[in-house]
Amino acid sequence: MTKVHIVLVDGMRPDAVLSCSNPYAKELIAKSLSTMEARTVMPSVTLPCHMSLFHSVDPGRHGVTTNTFTPQVRPIDGIVEQIRPRTSAMFYNWEALTDLNRPGGKMMTKQFFSGSIYGYEKACEMTVKASIDFINSNKPDFCFTYIGWPDEEGHAYGWMGEKYMHSVDVAFSQIKDIIESTPDEYITIVIADHGGHERSHGTEMNEDMLIPVIIYGKEVSPGVFDRPVSIKDIAPTVAKVLGCESAPEWEGTSLL
Repeated sequence: MTKVHIVLVDGMRPDAVLSCSNPYAKELIAKSLSTMEARTVMPSVTLPCHMSLFHSVDPGRHGVTTNTFTPQVRPIDGIVEQIRPRTSAMFYNWEALTDLNRPGGKMMTKQFFSGSIYGYEKACEMTVKASIDFINSNKPDFCFTYIGWPDEEGHAYGWMGEKYMHSVDVAFSQIKDIIESTPDEYITIVIADHGGHERSHGTEMNEDMLIPVIIYGKEVSPGVFDRPVSIKDIAPTVAKVLGCESAPEWEGTSLL
């Protein structure tokens, strides 16, 4: 039975993917279904974008418009709740993501490695290792792995600068480790939540709004999407691959 793993690299711009020095970036694109012109939501800020990825609606509907979580007034099921009783797991290094899912899904594990405590470079290493180990030992139907270092470097030193680009190179080495160690039944979706410009993001500029979407798996035919792609399309894609229905409120459509 096909399973899904989302690997999200915070703040990873499409032009950073195309211009990074890690050869695996272009290798993965060549054997995947992809676009470098997908769009995120406004505001192009980390937590609102993640909520829209998981819940397939704009921030005005789910109610999270800053990096402070606000409980939904009219709750919408996200990926984890909608695919129940299929199993889920989550690995992350930014604490605010803890509220992406509510009680009601079948969460096998939720492991947090604090970027604030360990530093994001080390925390991402720990996150990726834990994700790989858990997938191979427990094979959850859906897994979400968050790599937060590029966003940290973008804010500290500037998007597309040397230190930011190094963090993207490292992220693709981690993505390679994940994909090469993941069982064949998984489809891996590599995505970002937003981009960035100078040392910030959150605007409607293309530098902030455009994100890469790369879908790899033995059942996925390589190529380039011939339709517009939104971050809101990810939840319906996961649900369809897992044989589950989309929530009635979801606004996106499956990419597969």
